[in-house]
Amino acid sequence: MKVSHLHSNHCASRRTHDLRHSTATLLLEQGIELVVIKELLGHSHIGVTAGVYAHVRLRLQRQAIDALDAALEGHTHPDDPPPTTTTR
Repeated sequence: MKVSHLHSNHCASRRTHDLRHSTATLLLEQGIELVVIKELLGHSHIGVTAGVYAHVRLRLQRQAIDALDAALEGHTHPDDPPPTTTTR
């Protein structure tokens, strides 16, 4: 088998893996439940999906904590400026 043919198959396989990874990452970021993504990807155990995409879940958890913090401080969104108070 030619080396170029091996390289071609490897690249196609890699692109397919990249597409699966990008799809799962985007779905997680859109709030799709991990169990649904597990099923779409065909993982046999949710631990596989959770382990592979833990970095995304950690970022989403950080965003959730920031949103909760902002809500508790009276902001509607973490990027909103704090409300101004006027004294008369």
